[in-house]
Amino acid sequence: MKQNIISVFEHQRLYVGEKGFKQLHLDALLKLNEYHEGKYFEPISKGIKFNQYVGVIQVDGLTIEINPKADKDDEDSRWKGVLLKMLQACGRLKAESSGAAHVKRQHLNLLEVYFELYLQEVEGLVRKGLVKQYRKQTQNTKALKGKLEFAGHIRNNVIHKERFYTTHQVYDTDHILHHILHNALSIVAQFTRGTRLNDFSNRVMLNFPEVEKKTITVQQLNSIQLDRKSGGYSYALELARLIILNYSPDISGGKEKMLSLLFDMNELWEEYILKQLQKACEGSEIKVSGQESKSFWGSNSLRPDVVLRKRNKTFIIDTKWKRPLNSSASVGDLRQMYAYCRFWDAERALLLYPGKMSDNKFKRYNTDDYSKDHEDNHMEMDHQCKMGFVSVLNSQNDGLDRNLGNIVLKILFND
Repeated sequence: MKQNIISVFEHQRLYVGEKGFKQLHLDALLKLNEYHEGKYFEPISKGIKFNQYVGVIQVDGLTIEINPKADKDDEDSRWKGVLLKMLQACGRLKAESSGAAHVKRQHLNLLEVYFELYLQEVEGLVRKGLVKQYRKQTQNTKALKGKLEFAGHIRNNVIHKERFYTTHQVYDTDHILHHILHNALSIVAQFTRGTRLNDFSNRVMLNFPEVEKKTITVQQLNSIQLDRKSGGYSYALELARLIILNYSPDISGGKEKMLSLLFDMNELWEEYILKQLQKACEGSEIKVSGQESKSFWGSNSLRPDVVLRKRNKTFIIDTKWKRPLNSSASVGDLRQMYAYCRFWDAERALLLYPGKMSDNKFKRYNTDDYSKDHEDNHMEMDHQCKMGFVSVLNSQNDGLDRNLGNIVLKILFND
């Protein structure tokens, strides 16, 4: 089946009739959006407006690539492939794998990259030899072994007196780990028909052992525990989980089957900044941690994105992927940063956005009136905050800026 590919950017609009986008595609996407509580798109007249979720959606022969783009003034070509690089930098894709390494040469979309990585992982497991596990099996046998099931034996063997209906242990490859892998392989096979990966998918399916076909639930995926023998399955199961949980066979209410692989850029930007800072501070006196939590009010808590500690001083960074209007932080964000400073006794707080570098200065929160009214508390109120902007891309080669962590530290510690 020939794939029609539409490439758009976050917050862009897509209308029925544009680039092969049909009403049936719109209906399917709206049902997907409704199922996920409206977080992916905003319905508009005869179309949709994308939110901050980026990635790939494939439905009924149509592939929609949603790319991130922090600076609307940049050329579109500069931001193609940025999502893949950020996923690699955050450890969500194996950077050394051939599927990710050759993405430019092969012109793969994100789904195809994940599909190829998954097929490579499963092929590697089959080549090494799949793990066997014990399981219970109830069936007719020609020899008495295990536990004889009397009711089943009488019901099934009235004529065949030589058989025994028993429950016994079997040691083979037909177990839950392979049920999950096979389920994901079946999904990949459906969505690679007519593509370059079709032969690869068929070959892996052919070499995979025959197992019972089962519907995999979220509870089963969450209950998987690997041991020493099955430890090598970790990445394959991680990819299988991603594929299975994002597959929507009936969500459109029609014959169309859909696979969506979408990432929240707010979360990815936060994770990316944390990874870059940890890398920049490795071996130094600066300690970096993410998602520290402190109780705020009842069951509510405060949770800044990044906390840095240098000697006896604490610094807070809160990441924001969506750039502010008129380069001015909202009152809500400033109050939130002040709360972080108070609860973590932080000297400085930084609101960090993607964008061209600017030389904003730290400003002290104006708490003089509060201090006069609360002199008995003798509390230190000298907390400072500023907005910071860092360019995601390297200006020379349009790749990610490898020095981003050091640039953020400079913004935080200077002036």
